[in-house]
Amino acid sequence: MSEIKPHQIEKMIYVIRGQKVMLDSDLAELYGVETKVLNQSVRRNLDRFPQDFMFQLTPEEYHFLKSQIVTSKNGTGGKQKLPLVFKENGLAMLSGILNSDRAISVNIAIMRIFTRLRSFLLLEQDLRNEIKDLKKGTSQMFKIVFERLDNLEDTAPSLNPNRKKIGVKTKD
Repeated sequence: MSEIKPHQIEKMIYVIRGQKVMLDSDLAELYGVETKVLNQSVRRNLDRFPQDFMFQLTPEEYHFLKSQIVTSKNGTGGKQKLPLVFKENGLAMLSGILNSDRAISVNIAIMRIFTRLRSFLLLEQDLRNEIKDLKKGTSQMFKIVFERLDNLEDTAPSLNPNRKKIGVKTKD
């Protein structure tokens, strides 16, 4: 059994319907089984996979995804059935129905990737909030500076027209 590398799994995570999901064919490849076998196991345990754990792609979603992937994974140029995709909870549920050493190690690796992605999203949100706060603070500071400059202009003594100007003289 070869070691699963995180970058292999990361390349297999797609965003569909605003959710991070993995395709049945990619999971079957990772688990070392045929896609048909994986889907049969899922269909035998369908009560474990509600819509918020797994769903089947629409033809439009599949066409869009296929255009992103560029080539068909099975080499036939297409699929008979639309693929199933699994959200994070569905991936965790797969570990309960696929009980091989490989399935266990793959699921552990997948869960670690999803956890890392979630922490990146939280960090990204924190950074967005900090930038927003900085922008707000900076805008407020500039507003105060410009107000004070306007006040200085209003209260500054008028310039002496006889005063000698400083600078380089140019011929106009």
